Amino acid sequence: MSAHEYRAGIRWQRAGAVFTDNRYSRGHSWHFDGGVVVPASSSPHTVRVPLSVEAAVDPEEALVAALASCHMLWFLSLAAADRWRIDDYSDDALGSMGRNAAGRIAMLSVTLRPRARFSGERVPSPAEIRALHERAHEECFIANSVTTTVHIEPVLDA
Repeated sequence: MSAHEYRAGIRWQRAGAVFTDNRYSRGHSWHFDGGVVVPASSSPHTVRVPLSVEAAVDPEEALVAALASCHMLWFLSLAAADRWRIDDYSDDALGSMGRNAAGRIAMLSVTLRPRARFSGERVPSPAEIRALHERAHEECFIANSVTTTVHIEPVLDA
């Protein structure tokens, strides 16, 4: 695979705040090449509201979502290649922050909890579903790019 570039624009304005007193809005926006604009902010866990925008996406949530999304896209691709039919897929991913071995605050782990609903004549066994998740994790570009531990805990319907 050849190298590709990915771009994201970030826009923030002081909007009349003094700024030097550290009491400015952390609200900003992310701009993507398809024209999508996403409201973003620091996490309210890091900077209190109203200086953070609680309804906006924060970088920590975005990292968790990027890992979950990348995993899902690979899982769907691999399942389709294996001729398994998936009707829907969901994930309630969770990231945990804390101090790493160097004493710096970092995203220590992300736990993905994917649930896929299969249909058709061929429905994979729980072991086959786990194997698909293992392959998806190995292929995921985002998981291959971070030092964060990523746990995959598939929800297997009985």
